[in-house]
Amino acid sequence: MNKDKRQIGFSLIEILVTILIMSIALLSSASLQMLSKRGNVDAAQRTTAAHLAGGLFSRMRANRAALANYIPAGTIGTGSVAVPAANCLNPAVVCTALQMAAFDMWQWEQHLDGQMEQVGGNGTGGLNLATACITGPAGGISGDYRIVIAWRGMVETSNPVIDGCGVGVQDYGTDNRYRRILVMQSFVSAG
Repeated sequence: MNKDKRQIGFSLIEILVTILIMSIALLSSASLQMLSKRGNVDAAQRTTAAHLAGGLFSRMRANRAALANYIPAGTIGTGSVAVPAANCLNPAVVCTALQMAAFDMWQWEQHLDGQMEQVGGNGTGGLNLATACITGPAGGISGDYRIVIAWRGMVETSNPVIDGCGVGVQDYGTDNRYRRILVMQSFVSAG
C-alpha cells in the first residue's frame, strides 16, 4: 500500500498568518485613505482661498472709485463686517460706489465664513476658522494691494511666518501649527 503523504488543506497556523497579513494590509490601506482625505481637504481649502482672493481683486477693479473702502481697519472674518444698508443685488436699488464697496465686503466675508451656503442654519462652505487681512496704498490710489487669508488646516505643520494675519484672532493650535495662509498681491489701478 502506497500512501500519499501530501498535505491536504491548510493548517491552523497558516490561516492565522494569512489573517494577520490581511489585517495589516487593510489597516495600512485605511490609514492611507485617511491621509489622502486630509490632503484633499487641505487642497480644497487652499483652492477656495485662492478663488476668494481673486474674486475680491475683481470686485476692487470693478469699483475703483471706492478702492479705499476695500481696506478694513482690522481683520475680516467671523462676522466682523456689518450688514450693509443697501442690498446691491436688488435690481430696484441703485447703489453708489461706497455702498457697493460695503456690500462687496459684507458678501465677501459671508463667502469667507461659509455663510452663503447653509444647511439647517449652519454655514457649510468657506474656510475653517478664516481671517483675512487686506492692505494697500492709503487713500485708495493706484498701487499694489495685498490680500492675506489665514485658516485652520487639518494637520500640523510649521507656523507660516510670512505674515501675521489671523495670529491671536483664531485658534490655530499650539505655536500656530494648524495655521495655513494664502498671500495674493496684485496691482489695482484707481478710477
